[in-house]
Amino acid sequence: MIELRPFATLGHADHGWLNATHHFSFADYHDPARMGWGALRVWNDDIIAARSGFPPHPHRDMEIITYVRTGAISHRDSTGNAGRTGAGDVQVMSAGHGIRHSEMNLEDEATTLFQIWILPDAPGGEPGWGQRSFPKADRSGKFTVLASGKGAADGALPIRADAQVAGVTLKAGERASWPLGVGRHAYLVSTSGRVRIGDVEANPRDGVAIRDIAMIEVEAIDDAELVLVDSR
Repeated sequence: MIELRPFATLGHADHGWLNATHHFSFADYHDPARMGWGALRVWNDDIIAARSGFPPHPHRDMEIITYVRTGAISHRDSTGNAGRTGAGDVQVMSAGHGIRHSEMNLEDEATTLFQIWILPDAPGGEPGWGQRSFPKADRSGKFTVLASGKGAADGALPIRADAQVAGVTLKAGERASWPLGVGRHAYLVSTSGRVRIGDVEANPRDGVAIRDIAMIEVEAIDDAELVLVDSR
């Protein structure tokens, strides 16, 4: 199945410093039909105002992947990790048995990002954090694995879940494929550019929920940049 979830139908909250769109139930937005997709629990499309952000707060038992679209986010946590993740780069935090962290936009411009939460295969464990650059040129024309729970995957950031996060950039008219399979769930969002999956056409920032198909075939109608989560 392939289900289009238009951006205008998603949950939304504007806090002034944070303009957030929720693909799944989150905070004050609750839709019992959108509680997650497979092990994917949260996909937030955030715009964080300059010189603002999330002050220290706790997490546990969640794999949190941040895909920065524009600007940068600066991370600091209770285990001593700290770093700045810029546009096109990815960071991963395994909350494990518990961690406190802050995510601040210390830049003089707004930062836009996807924050993706995936349920771990098992609770607990030591918390961890990491980040990596993934140049868009390296993702041109084919999906590149950005984070993976399937062991070493060409330098992908490790997560503790039966899931993968992948990205691709396509020129208009180009195609890319991703093997899925029966029993697997995929969720795909284009950060820019219209795309077609089967007979479904998606605009930028629409969600596309996919399940139980052998191969996902994506065609770019415009130049496009896409992020995909494949989970159990």
